[in-house]
Amino acid sequence: MKKMGLWLVVGAVVLMGAYIRLAPSDPGRWHVAPVGDVDRNDRGGVLRLVETGPDGLERLDAIARTSPRTRVLTGSVEEGVITYVTRTPVIGFPDYTTVQQDGDTLRIHGRLRFGRSDFGVNRGRVDGWLALLQP
Repeated sequence: MKKMGLWLVVGAVVLMGAYIRLAPSDPGRWHVAPVGDVDRNDRGGVLRLVETGPDGLERLDAIARTSPRTRVLTGSVEEGVITYVTRTPVIGFPDYTTVQQDGDTLRIHGRLRFGRSDFGVNRGRVDGWLALLQP
């Protein structure tokens, strides 16, 4: 009976991991222009506004594309908005970062998909990208 319980737990963990890795990312839900006028740190994400000049999105895109486990979900520099998906190394939890060029201001919204707290992961990634963006 204990072995059966153990196998049920293992099976549930495997199924949850598969769901986290394979669940589709709906651009209609995640590719939304960031809203806000001040920097903000939340339990599940971060919002940053940075004066970069009109080429900020192009420069940040080059940085984001070289980040580990990060890919473009949708959007482009030409469109003025890009949403990236970055996955954690082991389990593959997806985090979404939407970046919008608004004149000379770059608006960046990084947030988690699963759970209630990202333990500062999005803040660390976004602030790291911004540190690389500075001249």
